[in-house]
Amino acid sequence: MKIKFSLSILIACLSFQFGSLNGIAQDNVDNTTSSAAKEGNNENLISPPLQSTATPDEGIAVLDSGNTAWMITATALVLFMTLPGLALFYGGLVQSKNVLSVLMHCVTIACIASLLWVAIGYSLSLTPGSEEGWIGGTDAFFLKGLSIDSLNGDFPESVWIMFQMTFAIITPGLIVGAFVERIKFSAVILFSTLWLIAVYFPVCYWVWGGGWLAQAGVIDFAGGIVVHATAGASALTIAWMLGRRHGFPRSLRPPHNPGMVMIGAAMLWVGWFGFNAGSAAAADKSAGMAMLVTHLSAATASLVWMFIEWKKTGKPGLVGIVTGTIAGLATITPASGSVGPLGAIVIGACAAIVCYFACGFIKDKLGIDDSLDVAAVHGVGGILGTLMVAYFGYSELFGGLGINLDSPKEQFAIQAQGCLAAIVLSVAATFIIVKVISGLLGGIRVSDEEETMGLDQSSHGENGYTLN
Repeated sequence: MKIKFSLSILIACLSFQFGSLNGIAQDNVDNTTSSAAKEGNNENLISPPLQSTATPDEGIAVLDSGNTAWMITATALVLFMTLPGLALFYGGLVQSKNVLSVLMHCVTIACIASLLWVAIGYSLSLTPGSEEGWIGGTDAFFLKGLSIDSLNGDFPESVWIMFQMTFAIITPGLIVGAFVERIKFSAVILFSTLWLIAVYFPVCYWVWGGGWLAQAGVIDFAGGIVVHATAGASALTIAWMLGRRHGFPRSLRPPHNPGMVMIGAAMLWVGWFGFNAGSAAAADKSAGMAMLVTHLSAATASLVWMFIEWKKTGKPGLVGIVTGTIAGLATITPASGSVGPLGAIVIGACAAIVCYFACGFIKDKLGIDDSLDVAAVHGVGGILGTLMVAYFGYSELFGGLGINLDSPKEQFAIQAQGCLAAIVLSVAATFIIVKVISGLLGGIRVSDEEETMGLDQSSHGENGYTLN
């Protein structure tokens, strides 16, 4: 009955939200030109502007089969990051009695985000909206006006919608790592739904939809602010509000399946080429360079993390090296359209050093049980890369591809403004959402008995492993 009541409240909130947004959105937006700015849609990046390709004589948009094929491939790669990459990566890190719950969270969030993106997300995130640049329009709700002939630049708008949907899927999926092994499944559903509406859609519009941060000149090629900063800040907030797992920090059990962790990390690494190179929205030189620098940052961060851990503990660990991989990938993401190979190597090395020590600081110094280090790896990494692009995207010494501003200092201030805005909204919205759903569900944490039993059995009635 509580869940039914909660869903009723949620539907009412959504109805109110739609009505409020209708008032601030611009009227009568032409749906055939409602595609908004793609990732990295800044003049100073090497990626092409998001406009229809037209023949000089006819002025008619022309579909490019090569770009279309690449964007379909990139879309599949980004979805592959969540299902199965992130699911296996997180699933291997928890205890065996909670592995299925993590997989369940990832699959469920993917389904929720997909339908919510079609219903309101695409319109609010990537179509023209309020004059103040805070939120997108409402004319494309439920993809109104989309047809098989609709183009986004020189490839189908349907592919662009699907590509951007995969980003909306993985971002709340990242937050799963902060609350594994101790949260109610109903809370995951409500939190993820409300978080997408209150945090992801607005920030996506601010940066990629032509909102106020895009107008300010923020560079975020593939999601340092939109994906990693928002997820990291919200992960830290909900982990603090949810409380620590039993045994934290002294008697926690190690990851139950490091092999699964490595497999998931490898899938993330491969999928990240779609994440970053796909953000060029074309099969061009920008995509090629983004792929190269993404790989170099990941490889560098992996080795540096391994050597740090080797020095600190006396042994190089598999879980450690692949955690370094994810740190390198997250950190290069916002800069992948603006830096060259040497810059990527330096960024990867910095990512490993900063994120490694951030993990210890959050858990040991702050005492927050961010279970799978979402804030330290994704949040800190994404913010670090967003700030570093101000220099490494500018400096020819490290292969920077050039930015428009006269000095890195000026761009750094703009980048910091973007990070701060995303963090403030993420923390405030997460706090309010958790308070609301806690009241609806009588708390968001499972009982002590359920936590001891494990969420696989207590929440889902299944076991990850059966020994006969």
